[in-house]
Amino acid sequence: MPFTEGFLRVTGTIDVAGRHVKRYHVSTLDAEIEPEVQRAAYAFLPRLLPGPDETPPAAFTVLHRGSGGACYLNAYTWVWDNVLECHTAAAGVPFLGCADTDPTHFTELARPWIGCVWELPPLEHERAAWVRHMLAPDEPLLPAYLADTLPEGRVGGG
Repeated sequence: MPFTEGFLRVTGTIDVAGRHVKRYHVSTLDAEIEPEVQRAAYAFLPRLLPGPDETPPAAFTVLHRGSGGACYLNAYTWVWDNVLECHTAAAGVPFLGCADTDPTHFTELARPWIGCVWELPPLEHERAAWVRHMLAPDEPLLPAYLADTLPEGRVGGG
């Protein structure tokens, strides 16, 4: 199977379960993720977010529309000041425990996966942005962190 890059889109920040959530979408170059899949993913998202702690309430997600109808939702939440907690879900992949092949029926995954080659590029950017805006300054700059996103473009390649 030949490798092809995906395309990363930045879709803004939303408030979910008391957290500011930056959103990234990964799909093919010429296709945005269908609105019904987006609605289902973000309706499921509160199940993937941990309860609040003393850390400023920030998280980021990667919603990935894979081949063959699969969808993946990775939720990365900042906790304990400088730790990233990850919870993932999938839809349309019976092999992973999904009930069916419907890309809107998300199921939380128990596997310790943090993302695939197309989903991981935001991780590096978000770690650096957290340090730059939340840990390095004398006072955390949450609005600056939320505004700092990985640029849209091709992802997954070397």
